[in-house]
Amino acid sequence: MLRFTKQADYGLMAIHYIAFHQEGGAVNTRKIAEEYNIPQELLAKILQRLAKRGLVQGQNGPKGGYILTREPKAISVGEVVRAIEGPINIVSCYKTLDCPQLTRCSVRRPVQKIQTSIEELLDKMTLAEMSA
Repeated sequence: MLRFTKQADYGLMAIHYIAFHQEGGAVNTRKIAEEYNIPQELLAKILQRLAKRGLVQGQNGPKGGYILTREPKAISVGEVVRAIEGPINIVSCYKTLDCPQLTRCSVRRPVQKIQTSIEELLDKMTLAEMSA
Protein backbone atom coordinates (compact mmCIF):
# COMPACT_ATOMS: atom_id res chain seq x y z
CA MET A 1 0.00 0.00 0.00
CA LEU A 2 1.38 3.38 -0.99
CA ARG A 3 0.71 6.12 1.51
CA PHE A 4 2.16 9.23 3.05
CA THR A 5 3.48 9.12 6.60
CA LYS A 6 1.57 10.97 9.31
CA GLN A 7 4.26 13.64 9.20
CA ALA A 8 3.67 14.23 5.49
CA ASP A 9 -0.10 14.35 6.09
CA TYR A 10 0.35 16.83 8.92
CA GLY A 11 2.80 18.90 6.89
CA LEU A 12 0.43 19.14 3.94
CA MET A 13 -2.48 20.08 6.21
CA ALA A 14 -0.39 22.69 8.01
CA ILE A 15 1.11 24.36 4.94
CA HIS A 16 -2.30 24.38 3.26
CA TYR A 17 -3.79 26.01 6.37
CA ILE A 18 -1.02 28.62 6.40
CA ALA A 19 -1.56 29.31 2.70
CA PHE A 20 -5.18 30.27 3.20
CA HIS A 21 -5.06 31.89 6.65
CA GLN A 22 -1.98 34.13 6.46
CA GLU A 23 -3.75 37.23 5.15
CA GLY A 24 -3.86 38.65 8.68
CA GLY A 25 -0.22 37.86 9.36
CA ALA A 26 1.77 34.85 10.49
CA VAL A 27 -0.18 31.74 11.43
CA ASN A 28 0.52 30.40 14.92
CA THR A 29 1.63 26.78 15.31
CA ARG A 30 -0.72 26.31 18.26
CA LYS A 31 -3.71 27.36 16.15
CA ILE A 32 -2.87 24.82 13.43
CA ALA A 33 -2.28 22.09 16.02
CA GLU A 34 -5.66 22.78 17.62
CA GLU A 35 -7.46 22.96 14.27
CA TYR A 36 -6.23 19.52 13.16
CA ASN A 37 -5.60 17.89 16.55
CA ILE A 38 -1.88 17.50 15.81
CA PRO A 39 0.64 17.26 18.67
CA GLN A 40 2.15 20.75 18.83
CA GLU A 41 5.74 19.52 19.32
CA LEU A 42 5.52 17.29 16.25
CA LEU A 43 3.98 20.08 14.20
CA ALA A 44 6.77 22.46 15.27
CA LYS A 45 9.37 19.98 13.99
CA ILE A 46 7.54 19.56 10.70
CA LEU A 47 7.28 23.33 10.20
CA GLN A 48 10.99 23.68 10.98
CA ARG A 49 11.74 21.22 8.17
CA LEU A 50 9.53 23.21 5.81
CA ALA A 51 11.35 26.39 6.88
CA LYS A 52 14.77 24.80 6.27
CA ARG A 53 13.67 23.98 2.72
CA GLY A 54 12.50 27.56 2.19
CA LEU A 55 8.78 26.80 1.86
CA VAL A 56 7.69 28.72 4.96
CA GLN A 57 9.28 31.46 7.00
CA GLY A 58 9.05 31.67 10.76
CA GLN A 59 8.34 34.96 12.47
CA ASN A 60 9.10 35.48 16.16
CA GLY A 61 7.23 37.55 18.68
CA PRO A 62 3.80 37.65 20.27
CA LYS A 63 2.14 37.58 16.84
CA GLY A 64 4.68 35.12 15.50
CA GLY A 65 4.09 32.02 13.47
CA TYR A 66 4.63 31.01 9.88
CA ILE A 67 3.95 32.45 6.44
CA LEU A 68 4.59 31.03 2.99
CA THR A 69 7.68 32.19 1.15
CA ARG A 70 5.87 31.94 -2.20
CA GLU A 71 2.32 32.02 -3.49
CA PRO A 72 0.30 28.78 -3.03
CA LYS A 73 0.25 28.29 -6.80
CA ALA A 74 4.08 28.25 -6.81
CA ILE A 75 4.53 25.51 -4.18
CA SER A 76 4.02 21.91 -5.25
CA VAL A 77 2.83 19.03 -3.15
CA GLY A 78 6.00 17.19 -4.20
CA GLU A 79 8.18 19.91 -2.69
CA VAL A 80 6.32 19.68 0.60
CA VAL A 81 6.47 15.88 0.77
CA ARG A 82 10.20 15.83 -0.07
CA ALA A 83 10.92 18.51 2.53
CA ILE A 84 9.35 16.32 5.19
CA GLU A 85 10.15 12.77 4.06
CA GLY A 86 13.10 13.12 1.73
CA PRO A 87 13.14 11.48 -1.69
CA ILE A 88 9.91 9.86 -2.84
CA ASN A 89 10.63 6.22 -3.60
CA ILE A 90 7.97 3.55 -3.89
CA VAL A 91 10.65 0.86 -3.64
CA SER A 92 14.02 1.08 -1.92
CA CYS A 93 16.03 0.05 -5.00
CA TYR A 94 14.53 2.64 -7.36
CA LYS A 95 17.54 4.96 -7.64
CA THR A 96 20.31 2.47 -6.90
CA LEU A 97 21.62 -0.59 -8.66
CA ASP A 98 22.37 -2.23 -5.31
CA CYS A 99 19.88 -5.08 -5.44
CA PRO A 100 20.54 -8.82 -5.35
CA GLN A 101 17.61 -9.34 -7.74
CA LEU A 102 18.74 -6.77 -10.30
CA THR A 103 19.66 -9.25 -13.03
CA ARG A 104 16.41 -11.20 -12.56
CA CYS A 105 14.04 -8.34 -11.76
CA SER A 106 11.11 -8.24 -14.15
CA VAL A 107 9.32 -5.30 -12.54
CA ARG A 108 12.05 -2.65 -12.52
CA ARG A 109 10.89 -0.87 -15.69
CA PRO A 110 7.17 -0.86 -14.80
CA VAL A 111 8.01 0.35 -11.29
CA GLN A 112 10.14 3.12 -12.76
CA LYS A 113 7.17 4.25 -14.87
CA ILE A 114 4.91 4.24 -11.82
CA GLN A 115 7.54 6.13 -9.82
CA THR A 116 7.91 8.75 -12.55
CA SER A 117 4.14 9.19 -12.83
CA ILE A 118 3.75 9.67 -9.07
CA GLU A 119 6.58 12.22 -8.95
CA GLU A 120 5.17 14.13 -11.92
CA LEU A 121 1.69 14.23 -10.40
CA LEU A 122 2.97 15.47 -7.03
CA ASP A 123 5.19 18.06 -8.71
CA LYS A 124 2.36 19.37 -10.89
CA MET A 125 -0.20 19.68 -8.10
CA THR A 126 0.12 22.94 -6.17
CA LEU A 127 -1.17 24.07 -2.79
CA ALA A 128 -3.67 26.26 -4.63
CA GLU A 129 -5.02 23.25 -6.50
CA MET A 130 -5.46 21.29 -3.27
CA SER A 131 -8.40 23.46 -2.32
CA ALA A 132 -10.12 23.30 -5.69
